[in-house]
Amino acid sequence: MNSTLTSIAGITIAILFAALIALAGSQNGLEAFGLPIFIGSCLLAFTIQWLMFIPAFIFQTERFYDLTGSLTYIALVIIGLSFSSFEPGSILIAVMVAVWAVRLGSFLFMRVTKAGHDSRFRSIKPDFFQYLMTWTLQGLWVFLTFAAGLAAITSDKPHPIDLFAIIGGTLWLAGFAIEVTADNQKSQFKSDPANADRFISQGLWALSRHPNYFGEILLWIGIAVIALPILEGWQYATLISPLFVIFLLTRVSGVRMLENQARKRWGNDPDYQAYFQRTPMLLLNPFLKKATT
Repeated sequence: MNSTLTSIAGITIAILFAALIALAGSQNGLEAFGLPIFIGSCLLAFTIQWLMFIPAFIFQTERFYDLTGSLTYIALVIIGLSFSSFEPGSILIAVMVAVWAVRLGSFLFMRVTKAGHDSRFRSIKPDFFQYLMTWTLQGLWVFLTFAAGLAAITSDKPHPIDLFAIIGGTLWLAGFAIEVTADNQKSQFKSDPANADRFISQGLWALSRHPNYFGEILLWIGIAVIALPILEGWQYATLISPLFVIFLLTRVSGVRMLENQARKRWGNDPDYQAYFQRTPMLLLNPFLKKATT
């Protein structure tokens, strides 16, 4: 199968999968203008990506890719809250998602602006269908990762601050703190010219090879926990949210891509080999700190 057919197949599968989750998550949900808000949010997530794809392909730029993803989260938060009954638990989810999206979007946008490019897109941009698939998958990413939280926000059930909200909020805070700290530590490490050809193995990176991804997974689990008591029936399908984040970060883009790049750069370096062997891929292991400092 050539790249064009593969890309078209990927786009089709992404749309169909999102449609199934949209139908499931809209059960007993609020409506606006005769359309379930949950389904409308799904349509909006993809529409924003496809609209932004047009100038991105014409001008062959990926500079606004990550920023668009983050702004899409914020758009879904606004749409969801605008038609909701402003339940405390739903507002908590909305604030958490918005804060995370603003932080990550601005961080990634500044990073790609400083670098002038994103190496992930070098071979993808010239190919219309492959680049369109990339933007379509971002729509799927936004919708699926937010699905459980969005189902709770757009539910017609009361959503108080309960034990689930306290536990989920604690998980979110821990995950957010870990992700922000790890990103800042890596940025500071890479800003030092002396580290140009070195891999980071200090701070949280001494405890995990990908602490930022661990933090992101943890915070989305927290949001799913907050949403859990509000879900019912087919809405439980939206609990795929944290599972999708785990799959995406470990099997599709994040960990897989970065570790392939790391093996090419430092695969023959004994220090990297030792670091790789002793350091967990995701989970933080505090007992490793002494061995790596």
